[in-house]
Amino acid sequence: METLGWCNLDGFIRPDALVALEDEATNLLPGAEVLTIKRNIYQGAIDPNLPADDPRRREYTHVATQLANDQLPSNTLIQQLYQSEILTDFVRRVQKKPVLYRCADEFQALNVVALYPGSWHAWHYDTTECTVTLLLKAAESGGDFAFLPNSRTDETEDRDAVDRLLEGDMSQAQKFDRGAGTFTLFRGGYSLHGVTEVRGAHPRVTAILTYDEQEGRVISDDINVRIYGRRVEKILSDRKAASAQAQ
Repeated sequence: METLGWCNLDGFIRPDALVALEDEATNLLPGAEVLTIKRNIYQGAIDPNLPADDPRRREYTHVATQLANDQLPSNTLIQQLYQSEILTDFVRRVQKKPVLYRCADEFQALNVVALYPGSWHAWHYDTTECTVTLLLKAAESGGDFAFLPNSRTDETEDRDAVDRLLEGDMSQAQKFDRGAGTFTLFRGGYSLHGVTEVRGAHPRVTAILTYDEQEGRVISDDINVRIYGRRVEKILSDRKAASAQAQ
């Protein structure tokens, strides 16, 4: 973790529990939306002050079948795992944080994401530092996790390395494949990362668990709408309309 900014824990989930988690995800995913997600690498709006040819103005698109936190009932196995104080403290200790909380955002806290053959996950930074993943079903081939280690800090960003990666130069990038049941801890807020194209006959399915040093952390409505699309846009719009009417 100190050297690379990530670590893999193979076989983190027992085989019998992994079967149950995979079956659960398979049963839930038919109710998920197929999202075409278009965003820049920072997951926000494009800065209009940047030069027209600046790579940071580019938006990247990927297609994912995705269940947001509010679509994962509290009695599901994956929610029980995420809500575990034991797991939260384990992540805190590995990340060497004095305190760590589960993300309070109603949509982003916990997600289950399926990338079907021909899909990939576009380059991006996470909105929080301590996002971890549990691979529930590996791709037959492809679907590698790829990243540019420690490409930014709270103050600076290695623009040369980032620009080269966005132009297709993978020489400084690292990638690894994983088996189902692998738990990956990763400082995704500081390393540009994505998932290579999935190939084969079945999807790559991942649970994404989000933690934060700030208690009660929620993500901006703009970012949530960019990620989750019309369903969440309608939820937020209806909520604002109801609040305005109540006043």
